[in-house]
Amino acid sequence: MAKFLAELLGCVLPDKGASSACETVLFRTLAKEKPLTAHKQDRMPQTPPFAAMFDSSGYNRNLYQSKDDSCGGLYYHDNNLLSGSLEALIQHLVPNVDYYPDRTYIFTFLLSSRLFMHPYELMAKVCHLCVEQQRLSEPGLDKNRIRKIAPKILQLLTEWTETFPYDFRDERMMRNLKELAQRIASGDEMYRKNVQQLLQNLLRKLATVSQYEEVLAKINATSTDRLTVLKTKPQSIQRDIITVCNDPYTLAQQLTHIELERLNYIGPEEFVQAFVQKDPLDNDKSCYGDRKKTRNLEAYVEWFNRLSYLVATEICMPVKKKHRARVIEYFIDVARECFNIGNFNSLMAIISGMNMSPVSRLKKTWAKVKTAKFDILEHQMDPSSNFYNYRTALRGAAQRSLTAHSNREKIVIPFFSLLIKDIYFLNEGCANRLPNGHVNFEKFWELAKQVSEFMTWKQVECPFERDRKILQYLLTIPVFSDDALYLASYESESPENHIEKDRWKTLRSTLLGRV
Repeated sequence: MAKFLAELLGCVLPDKGASSACETVLFRTLAKEKPLTAHKQDRMPQTPPFAAMFDSSGYNRNLYQSKDDSCGGLYYHDNNLLSGSLEALIQHLVPNVDYYPDRTYIFTFLLSSRLFMHPYELMAKVCHLCVEQQRLSEPGLDKNRIRKIAPKILQLLTEWTETFPYDFRDERMMRNLKELAQRIASGDEMYRKNVQQLLQNLLRKLATVSQYEEVLAKINATSTDRLTVLKTKPQSIQRDIITVCNDPYTLAQQLTHIELERLNYIGPEEFVQAFVQKDPLDNDKSCYGDRKKTRNLEAYVEWFNRLSYLVATEICMPVKKKHRARVIEYFIDVARECFNIGNFNSLMAIISGMNMSPVSRLKKTWAKVKTAKFDILEHQMDPSSNFYNYRTALRGAAQRSLTAHSNREKIVIPFFSLLIKDIYFLNEGCANRLPNGHVNFEKFWELAKQVSEFMTWKQVECPFERDRKILQYLLTIPVFSDDALYLASYESESPENHIEKDRWKTLRSTLLGRV
């Protein structure tokens, strides 16, 4: 993980003179779950969508007036929760007959608590507090009492299982969940169906992500270098991207399908787990790093890398200069369509691929390209002033998404490596704990705000029709390695100096067996 982060944070700025590092994918099959229904809906706490969870200042200003926390352990300023002891924050998560925590708090605490304890430990504490405080373990439990508290406990469990389902890949989590759910179901028959639905929805999600990971593993295991294919198959009968899809807008749509599918499988906790370090108040454990359950975040970054290499491969592969120029202009048009859709990740991957050294050195090819549109796109994604132009465009797309009337207008796919970098520096810039040992909850409001915005974007349904032939090509066609890209580039346009000539000879010898 440390190596992955170092590579990611070091490669956020695409370099004109260096190859960026690059990836593979699958089709979204995540079932759309129905929300848990209560026996009486008016008794069930209502939860807003992610977009409504945080206001522009970072969090809801009036969340914590419904519960008396004068017992201590939590510190407020102007009704804003700023810090608290870990135990008090856990207690604040647990509902009772008269209180249910706001969804904003639930999301923020479940997201950040894993920096201090394993999710299974938090679940054990929550279950214990629910059982003890509501006397759920007593024989002959009052049904009126169970009907007051059961919907709230079930809703909390629903929030957890729907937003952080990957936590429950841990058997200890699942065991605690089933035990508490069973106590509620046994206390009153009317909740048995709710419990069964909760568990079925969770198991369906976990089965779906397992299938997704299996397909990713198969794709990665069978990936080969395009050069190997070129050796065994004459170039004249090989497919290229333009023969598979000659319409840039259609390709941009299919790229958006892949992006949204990949985004959909990333759990919010993966942003936190990527930066987990040892809790200074705990001498025995490293919080969460040793029990990482998913790598969907890394797989998504690998997709960006694959797309960059695919672009570079398609440009370097044609023998004729005019064909290479045509491919460059094609990808410029694809990138422009991605920008218009709101797919900034594919846009940046395409720009990154065209800026890789084996491509950028093809001066005779670029001389035949009308670069005005490319210059505009590069300006939009210019890294200067901390990507000011891109951030302005992203805010515009996010605003459009908030007021959208169709899924087409809701699409916001951020330049993902920069999002990770922003979250990384937010995490590094503030301590997790204050000098008095309290959890710095003000920091975690900001973290949760950034992640919740991503959660809204990743839930958008792709409105474009799928083209399986194009998707299969994008996901599975072999791409050139760094060395193969340089070799293809030198074969297309001869080396210009002794260093390039020496490298060309070496590559011909090692890759083609020629002298």
